[in-house]
Amino acid sequence: MSENVLVYRGEEIAAYGFGDPHPFGTDRHDVFQKELDRAGLEGAIDYGHPRPALVDELALFHTADYIDKVSRLSAIGKGWLDDGDTPAVPGIYDAASAVVGAVLCAVDEVMHNNYRRAFIPIAGLHHAARDRAAGFCVFNDCGIAAEYLRKEFGLRRIAYVDIDAHHGDGMFYGFEGDPDLIFADIHEDGQYLYPGTGAASETGSGRARGTKLNIPIAPGADDGDFHRAWTQVESYIDAAKPEFILMQAGADSLEGDPITHLCWTEEAHAYAASSLCRLADKHCSGRIIATGGGGYNRSNLARAWTRVVQSFVETR
Repeated sequence: MSENVLVYRGEEIAAYGFGDPHPFGTDRHDVFQKELDRAGLEGAIDYGHPRPALVDELALFHTADYIDKVSRLSAIGKGWLDDGDTPAVPGIYDAASAVVGAVLCAVDEVMHNNYRRAFIPIAGLHHAARDRAAGFCVFNDCGIAAEYLRKEFGLRRIAYVDIDAHHGDGMFYGFEGDPDLIFADIHEDGQYLYPGTGAASETGSGRARGTKLNIPIAPGADDGDFHRAWTQVESYIDAAKPEFILMQAGADSLEGDPITHLCWTEEAHAYAASSLCRLADKHCSGRIIATGGGGYNRSNLARAWTRVVQSFVETR
């Protein structure tokens, strides 16, 4: 097993975006890579390259009708995949499929004991529901990864931890009744921000009640507020004893993001990543994958994602 951290890059995942003036542009990949190059981590990281996901892999989470819709509208190159946030730009099916493929490649590398830690910057598309797009997200790579871990590797208890400013509604509702998907999400209160969900009272349904932790925090919350919330997340994940950890490291929770209102610094991301690595070492044989998620201030996302990778390196 390599002690290096595996980071995915390539034009295939860089192509995921919606052009100007849409906030989710295709420049996000290269902005991060340039910051990572400056971080002096040569020799501590290896680079992976994505492959397209198969239709059968997309269907682990998404409905066949929805997958067909994305394929058709992508070929046409116009229209909307949701109610107005996620346009069907030309080639979006292939780009979204590459995002999923990169995450599944990372899962394979970690589960085959080639690496313990991996990071995929253009991924973490947590709003996509099983039957529709939402909030700039076409295919829910984290949801697919959770189902893939179960189908291909027989894992049962998978933890999903989300620090994006937006509530991970696609993951929450996609697994709301699933007691073995351990869900923890710190996000800006839905009274003030899309998608308007993620109240503390939302803890799962049926047999899964109590297996989901939502922590909404007020606009303007800073690193101190984050740390107070994080103690709950850390205790919650520790008690759940997962077999694998999926982290969504959205950088739109940093101060200065153009579409959110939180005021964290990149040190919140570093702290969360280090904490989750320790929990992964304790419960999951070190197995953890992080995805970049949101983030629309380019400087912020470059710093936050680089700090996640640095924390992965420092806790090897």
